Amino acid sequence: MTLPFDNSYARLPERFFAPFQPSTVSAPLLIQLNEPLARELRLDAEWLKSPDGLQMLAGNSFPEGAQPIAMAYAGHQFGQFSPQLGDGRATLLGEVVDIKGRRRDIQLKGSGPTPFSRRGDGRAAIGPVLREYIVSEAMAAMGIPTTRALAAVSTGDPVYRETVLPGAVLTRVGASHIRVGTFQFFAARSDEEAVKLLADHAIVRHYPDAAEAESPYRALLEAVIAAQASLVARWMGVGFIHGVMNTDNMAISGETIDYGPCAFLDTYDPAKVFSSIDQFGRYAYANQPGIAQWNLARLAEALLPLLHENRDEGVKIAQELIAGFRAHFEQAYMAVLRAKFGLLTEEEADGDLMQGFLDRMAEGGADFTRTFRALNAAFGDPEQDRDVRAEFIDPMLYETWAPDWRARLAREPGQDGAPSELMRLANPAFIPRNHRIEEAIRAAIENADFTLFHRLNTVLARPFDDQPEQADLAIAPHPDQRVMRTFCGT
Repeated sequence: MTLPFDNSYARLPERFFAPFQPSTVSAPLLIQLNEPLARELRLDAEWLKSPDGLQMLAGNSFPEGAQPIAMAYAGHQFGQFSPQLGDGRATLLGEVVDIKGRRRDIQLKGSGPTPFSRRGDGRAAIGPVLREYIVSEAMAAMGIPTTRALAAVSTGDPVYRETVLPGAVLTRVGASHIRVGTFQFFAARSDEEAVKLLADHAIVRHYPDAAEAESPYRALLEAVIAAQASLVARWMGVGFIHGVMNTDNMAISGETIDYGPCAFLDTYDPAKVFSSIDQFGRYAYANQPGIAQWNLARLAEALLPLLHENRDEGVKIAQELIAGFRAHFEQAYMAVLRAKFGLLTEEEADGDLMQGFLDRMAEGGADFTRTFRALNAAFGDPEQDRDVRAEFIDPMLYETWAPDWRARLAREPGQDGAPSELMRLANPAFIPRNHRIEEAIRAAIENADFTLFHRLNTVLARPFDDQPEQADLAIAPHPDQRVMRTFCGT
């Protein structure tokens, strides 16, 4: 089988990556193939499900046109700089151009040790593979920019973590896998030629309009800042916590990448942390905008030689653009919140109204997703207020706020149901509940049972539809079901 690979990244100089051949696995078995995504990529889904296709998805063989490489990058991990990281358990097979003309990477994650593995085994346990498949596809269904999951394959081989676990490989698809840390890798080596080559590649691939700007590299940085501000605002709108926002986990494309210890809020708590490795709350829910800005400052540092021939002038340009992140984020976040509250127009006091509701949710222990979904139902029917009240420990927290919201809605011009539809598409009925993901992972590990995994993927493909027959998946966890810690799986 020949796949339509056109591998632009592999045409860059070899110091950008390390060619290698992944190690084989003993008994690959297809867990799930994302057939709609396969068709979008111009790939033959039937071939991918065949024995030969399965061998490719497991990393045992490669079709003509594939050029397996591990990408080089560096990164700040919890604020500490590591000058060399790189793909330690991922193989970039190549790039295809999809049915919309977009260039997409196809990468195997968990395919064995690479030249960048740093004594690791390069493998992935089945739990992190299932988590990334579920969450990344749910994010895509919610309209949030993200890498995608093309396939999950069990390997038949054990991986050794705290215990022995079944292994798996995820086939990941992304606009690219170029990270802030990719630029840092070359900047740390004072390799200005490589920084420029990488910036030119990123402009062609992601931000072609920047090539026409008076200062293309300034335009590149500004475009990445705007994309990341919008992305994090959308995360906040669905209660998503990335969990490990290191600079090597921030994609230049503006897509969400690397779903390690990620999780979604149950009860609304701005300080919430799930990741077991985030001991000091650096990447807590409310900290994510500030961390994104900090990461982008590291990108700006790497790009300094390209921003201006005079370093001091380059620093001024970088500082100006990074300072502008907050305005980009606030604009995007306010748009996200207005949609969640059914507001089509803007008033000066909207911020106080919406933040007041969030503050009451935090005080009242309200579930983030269920409360906003109930608010959507109450938009056109005050009788439905009972379901909103039920989410608060003290119902008066809602009762004393609701009149101000309804008064604000009354000042909206008539839109023939548009505000209600706006709210519905901003407030999912279903998210990947942490306890349900863990339940699906346990069933897979203990009994090779993927029933809940498949069911979650089916339901989460339609996150804004009520699906009453699936209502149990929208229920918040009972106290004994709450997931308090998530793990990266490496």
